[in-house]
Amino acid sequence: MTHGSTDDDAMRLAIAAAAASRLVSRPNPWVGAVVVAPDGRHWTGATEAPGSRHAEIVALDSAGADARGATLVTTLEPCCTTGRTGPCTEAIVRAGVSRVVVGIEDPDPGVRGRGIAALRDAGVAVDVGARTTEVERQLAPYLHHRRTGRPFVVLKMACTADGRTAAADGSSRWITGPDARARVHQLRAESDAVLVGAGTVRADDPMLTVRDADGPSPRRIVLGAAPHGARVHPCLEWTGGIPDLLDRLGAEGVLQLLVEGGRTVAASFHAAGLVDRYVLHVAPRLAGGDGAPGLFAGAPAATIADLWDGEFVDTSLVGADLEVVLAPRRSGGRP
Repeated sequence: MTHGSTDDDAMRLAIAAAAASRLVSRPNPWVGAVVVAPDGRHWTGATEAPGSRHAEIVALDSAGADARGATLVTTLEPCCTTGRTGPCTEAIVRAGVSRVVVGIEDPDPGVRGRGIAALRDAGVAVDVGARTTEVERQLAPYLHHRRTGRPFVVLKMACTADGRTAAADGSSRWITGPDARARVHQLRAESDAVLVGAGTVRADDPMLTVRDADGPSPRRIVLGAAPHGARVHPCLEWTGGIPDLLDRLGAEGVLQLLVEGGRTVAASFHAAGLVDRYVLHVAPRLAGGDGAPGLFAGAPAATIADLWDGEFVDTSLVGADLEVVLAPRRSGGRP
């Protein structure tokens, strides 16, 4: 078997291991690693809770003496600095690993190629770029935070198949089914903070906690003042600008912010170009006519040339509903 096919198979395993780490590793990146011995045996690891072992160390510990002469495949460049744990690069060298395959380079200013350089300086062969697109997608919130200093913003909204978020009388519970609502709890568990507007708090009195999924509940943020006694307390009540809020949350280690606000809050983030992923839960229902509210408050695009232009990232059935994931089109665009 060639290096290329072995690397590809091992990176698949590493990506799968990393997925299980996301709910425990934050604010550290959720990384997966696999040690592959020359005879094909392999040992898998994933990043543990902050202060505990990184994925590479977990895999090396599992392999033990069999790591000598082996290949280590890891989704993210190994760290080379001492924080709450020692440098992974030093552990890799001590273990006698002969070759390292890295999915992507770590954009963190404390690493950013230095881990790869340290390994090569120690005589370890390093190849970069296995299943890069999948790794970048998996680590998108971490990568965005390290590159911009701000959290990755996910806007979640539910609508009918004709794009309406409520009936003409304003009633909206429930447009989507129980599976889609459980999926929202999963999105909360994957996020470090969740945000709604004060209007949503007054109308729905949400708890914004994780109940129908495994994982921790996020910090709660309200744009405006939450009424005394609202179930969203304790929360951060924010009356400043959204860019300033994102700067603050990024400085506090928030990697992903889930926006669940109504159409006014959604329009504020959308119009400012601050949404990194749009998650739409589309129900197989039709409102019909012109009286029911759409996804965003405010004036629509004036001409076809003014339409927001994005790209589909994923679509999947969630029970009877359809989850559609959109991302802004970062370059190019439609002719």
